[in-house]
Parts: sequence; C-alpha cells; structure tokens
Amino acid sequence: MSDTFSAVKAQEEALLCRSYSRYPVAVVRGKGSRLWDVDGKEYVDLLAGIAVTALGHCNDEVCAALEAQARKLWHVSNLFYQEEQLELARLLLGTSHHGKAFFCNSGAEANEACIKLARRYMRKVKQRDAYEIITLGGCFHGRTFGALAATGRESLSDGFTPLPEGFKQVPANDLAALEAAITPATAAVLVEVVQGEGGIVPLPGAYLRGVEALCRKHDILFICDEVQAGLCRTGTFWAFQQHGLTPDAISMAKSLANGLPMGAMLATDEMARGFEAGSHATTFGGGALASGVAAKCVEIMLRDKLADRAAELGKHVMDRVRAIQDKLPGTVREVRGLGLMIGIELAVDAAAVWRELIARGFICNLSHGVTLRLLPALTIDKADLDAFIDTLEDILRTAK
Repeated sequence: MSDTFSAVKAQEEALLCRSYSRYPVAVVRGKGSRLWDVDGKEYVDLLAGIAVTALGHCNDEVCAALEAQARKLWHVSNLFYQEEQLELARLLLGTSHHGKAFFCNSGAEANEACIKLARRYMRKVKQRDAYEIITLGGCFHGRTFGALAATGRESLSDGFTPLPEGFKQVPANDLAALEAAITPATAAVLVEVVQGEGGIVPLPGAYLRGVEALCRKHDILFICDEVQAGLCRTGTFWAFQQHGLTPDAISMAKSLANGLPMGAMLATDEMARGFEAGSHATTFGGGALASGVAAKCVEIMLRDKLADRAAELGKHVMDRVRAIQDKLPGTVREVRGLGLMIGIELAVDAAAVWRELIARGFICNLSHGVTLRLLPALTIDKADLDAFIDTLEDILRTAK
C-alpha cells in the first residue's frame, strides 16, 4: 500500500459516509477496458463500473457527443419539449414491442416507475384495487424504499424498517408457489431474467414463460427488470428476448448512458395509460445532456451489433472456464451466465482468488463471497479476456 493510496484512503474515511466497502484501488484514469490507479498501475477492467461503461471508459464517440451536447443544452426540466428525449425514445422503442418511454436517473428509479405505473394502471384503468407486487427470491431491484421492499432481503433492509407494504416474495423456479401467491390484490409480477446481484443466476426460459402465462391467466402485469442485463449484455438487446417474452414494462439503467446517471422505463401503450400529466415526475430525468449521450450509446450498440459480440465472447469465456473446471477438479463449482454477464462460482477461497486477481491487474466483482462476477465492456478485446482466464487458471492451480 503506497503512501499516495494511504492518503486518499484517509481522506475518504474523513470526508464520506461509511456506506461502502471499497476495493483496494484508487482509480484516477480510464480508457477502453483499462484503468490506472494513483500509483500508475494498470488494470484490465472486467467490471465496467458494475455493467455501466459498456462502450469502454472515455469512449471517443461518446465523449464527442457529450461535448457537443454540453455546448448546446444541458437542462431545462421536463416542463419543456426536448428533441434529445424524442430521439432516445425512438431508438429504444425500436428495439422492443413497447410503445412509450419514461426517463429517470437510475435503476432504482426505473423500478419505482414500474411499480407506481403498475398500481396506478390497475386502479385507474382496470378499476381494480390491485396494488401488490410479487418478486422472486434472490432478486435485487434497488435501494430506494419501494425497490428495497421489492428486493426483500433482510441484510439490505437492516435498520431501515418498516418498509412500504404491498410486496410479496416467492421462491424462484416454483410456478405453484407463484400462483398460490396471486390474489385479487395482485397488480404485477416483477422478475430479473438474469439475477445479477444474486450472483449471475439466469432463470430458465420455460419458467419465465410460465410466469408470463400466469400473469396473462390472472390478468395482472408482467414486468422485467433489465437494469443490469439489458442493452446487449446477454447476447440479445434485451434479456427478455432470449426467451420470447413480452413484458408489459421493463426497467433499465446501468449502461444506458455509459456512466452518466440515466434510467428509463419502457411500457406498452396499454399499460402507459396508467400515467397522466402530474401522476409521476422527475426534475433531472431525461435531461438533454444525459439523453443526448444515451442516444449516441444506443446508436453505437445497434450499429456495431454489440449484442452479437457479447454472445460470441461470452460463450468463449464460459467454454474456457469450464475447461479449467475439468482440468482442475475442485476449484470451480459452476459457470453461469448469458453473453458478457458471467458468474464463476469457486469451490476454493474465492476472496483470496479475487484479491490475487487485483494484485495481478484484473478487476472483477466478488458476489456473495463465492462468485467472481464478470461484467466487462461489450467492446473489450478478446485478448484481455484470454489474459484474465490464463491468470485465473494460474491462480487456481495453487488455490486452497
């Protein structure tokens, strides 16, 4: 630990609320899939700001779009028509079956919009007093009060109770439990196609199609959280498209603006009837600066076919790690994922492996103490992924 890093660490502890467990790295610069710390050490970034910088750090085209928009219009609030919002909406809606967009600032806010719209649609359009949202065990939908209640993890709600009522949780992969939980008060079921914070757990397509079928049977709404899995990461533009699903609404954020705070909800024209002027709002959401940059990001994702690239590279990584699993029995318990959303669950001391990877210049996430979570830029070089796998294999040869 250098004196420079120690000084930064001491300042952080003195100035900021203690709500994060930091990695032992103080980052000062990034480019593509590379980061550099205060001591000049270079890292291959396999985390991308938690699936955010999907086009790489300081992407030249995105930087140019940001600079151009910064000199044109930043913010006027949602009291005004703005062409940047309309362009972004056109691009996003062109990727799915939805008809209306709502812009906000984060994934939690996007999920809050879905929850509020579901309740209001049921009460104002369907004329039913249905307000409960059903979610699945292992999910994560955010840390605002509504999203936290939807997540339902005691470890995250410790000290924050009571949480808002109107949420139920059932075990994933259990359609009987889900149907038993549906009552006349049920408004919607909210699911992640791939549970990201849960340790990269893809839910089976047959189960997800069964969830949607139950929603249609009981005339309730089906909503997909695409905050982490959406925008090309899983090998299709949206994760729900992996399984032929047609959710009434989806939430998104993370890589939407490559690092600028940006979230959104897409809803069908029918479900969107639940909102009217004044029913939901945000001061900063969909501002010209963020919307202009997000539009460029979506344009690049579509132009460069980054969903196809994620599918190809993700298969390559998972095939290679499964080969290590066969070669070094007792080191890798399971390899899970879709596209470039990959979890490597270890059977050895995962924390020690994670620390050694950082020491050797590779940054990834450690989920639940056992799973290496990879969420690299969709533009990452294949050579960087291979270098990571070679290094991981070398570390696992002597891991305990």
